[in-house]
Amino acid sequence: MRKSIATVSVSGTLTEKLTAVAAAGFDGVEIFENDLLACPLPPEEIRARAADLGLTIDLYQPFRDFEGVPRARLRANLERAEHKFRLMRRLGADLLLVCSNVSPETIGDDGLAAEHLRLLAERAAGHGIRVAYEALAWGRHVNEYLHAWNIVRQADHPNLGTCLDSFHILSRGSDPLGIEAIPGEKIFFLQLADAPLLAMDVLQWSRHHRCFPGQGGFDVAGLVRHALNAGYVGPLSLEVFNDHFRQAGTGRTARDGMRSLIALERQLQGVAHPSVPSGFAFAELSGTGSLNGVLPALGFARTGRHRGKPVELWSQGAARLLVNATGTGPEPAGAVSPGPVVGAAASAGPAHAAGAGPGLVAIGLDNPDPGRAVAHAESLLSPVLPRERAPQDAPLHAVAAPDGTEIFFCDDAWLADFAPEGTGGTGATGATGITHIDHVALAQPPHYFDEAALFYRGVLGLQPQESLEVPDPYGLVRSRAMSTPPMSTPPGSTPPGSTPQEPGVRMVLNLAQVGAGQPPPQHVALAGADVLAVARRLRAEHPELLLPIPANYYDDLEARHDVPPELRELGVLYDRDPNGGAFLHLYTVTVGRVFFEIVQRIDGYAGYGAVNAPIRLAAQHHGSRTEPPMMSE
Repeated sequence: MRKSIATVSVSGTLTEKLTAVAAAGFDGVEIFENDLLACPLPPEEIRARAADLGLTIDLYQPFRDFEGVPRARLRANLERAEHKFRLMRRLGADLLLVCSNVSPETIGDDGLAAEHLRLLAERAAGHGIRVAYEALAWGRHVNEYLHAWNIVRQADHPNLGTCLDSFHILSRGSDPLGIEAIPGEKIFFLQLADAPLLAMDVLQWSRHHRCFPGQGGFDVAGLVRHALNAGYVGPLSLEVFNDHFRQAGTGRTARDGMRSLIALERQLQGVAHPSVPSGFAFAELSGTGSLNGVLPALGFARTGRHRGKPVELWSQGAARLLVNATGTGPEPAGAVSPGPVVGAAASAGPAHAAGAGPGLVAIGLDNPDPGRAVAHAESLLSPVLPRERAPQDAPLHAVAAPDGTEIFFCDDAWLADFAPEGTGGTGATGATGITHIDHVALAQPPHYFDEAALFYRGVLGLQPQESLEVPDPYGLVRSRAMSTPPMSTPPGSTPPGSTPQEPGVRMVLNLAQVGAGQPPPQHVALAGADVLAVARRLRAEHPELLLPIPANYYDDLEARHDVPPELRELGVLYDRDPNGGAFLHLYTVTVGRVFFEIVQRIDGYAGYGAVNAPIRLAAQHHGSRTEPPMMSE
């Protein structure tokens, strides 16, 4: 299908928007009136520029507060419309969007509204223009799409149809099935926007929180499917009002919008994700220093060195960490590393990283078909990273996530790049050690949060959960978890009372949404079969590594749950879900830009201990040291 986007959806001047939209691969644009009014170029030049870029002007919008007005206002409204029609002819646009009236003066009379819209359509026809009537979710009298359609049907003019907007329909909880009752030729235009599920005034929700399909909580694909079933043949057009999009780079927002429509189109076609990862192959940390002491304290052992590059492999169970000594510091925001050195980051890692010390820069994912996975990522406009490699190095494939983190698609071949060393960590074979990487948490730069959610959903096939806002002592942290679908585990493969430790892939995206200061640190969560045993060992041997948890937390915890007093002694946190699943977890202090979490999932617990996140954030601000003392290996 043809793909279009409203100019209001991206930042910049009108000419910058047109250039970015064309570069992203769109077929057409909706010209938002304010963009045209603020442009120094005459409409004829905008028309020519769009044509030179290969763009059609699919819609001019909005025309407000027209129908259902007192008779004394009708003449002025028709004169206003004639001005718009003349302007549209100069611009080369032949479809005008008319929003349902929001004025307190409008009269709630469908017959009168139909009469006025028919007059408007007759005037439009004289200019070769059609009119698409849209029900605004906050319209004074018309705020449901079927109500708007009934008025259009009553007006009965060939140049008058309806415009369907997914936000206006889904934000009100309207059933989109009714779209199939509208003749396809009378659906003149289809505007698409997703949004997080928020309990707030619909106007403010619309003006500030819309996002691209796949980034929110609406079933946009289901709505489009109903429109196609009705016979709609026009473009899929994005109309998004979003404060962050207005501040982000014009080009990257346009590409993100195109990515959303490609993913939506594949969903409509029933195309399954070609290659969902099965687990974490590795997490890569930049820098050395104190990591050489922290990792052995956590039970990891250095089990390999890269045969040609300064990268070490540390292992425990199926958990593998790479330590890359080539990191040289952060890159400019939005930058992509020139090329990884080992199945790993080449230099700085995430472009937004700030501060010295170790940081999480790359993630390797187990994938049965890496080549197919990277081709899928590239088809969704993800930048494929070049890689400098020696002839004997494994042919690794990687793409850049929106924040600059490098995502590698791996089979087992990458392990051959490391010369074996040692026999494994202290928990490599024991029942109380670390078994695998449970999840990683990635701090997102400002304005990239929604883009990252779409990236991990579309490129990796992760299923998103709703966003949370977590209190921080200096503001709020917005957080969203994403994971692969649940995997089955053979019965009897885990100790009684424990939860099968499904590998899979879990990621948590964090954004410092309100408040000053550095972005939240990144972290790697390691799954353990017995967190209490790990905590006992760390408390006895490396107490300085554990994040101090306030006694007040345990006073409250013990009042709410029947938990052993040992949790307080060991600094282990606890959560329980409504289904009886439990979660034990502990945190290390922050090392550079990253910290570690040890987790244990019990009886099907699938969350992340979000209720404890404010405690952890406060403890990190309060008592943790940025750099723990060096510990011997």
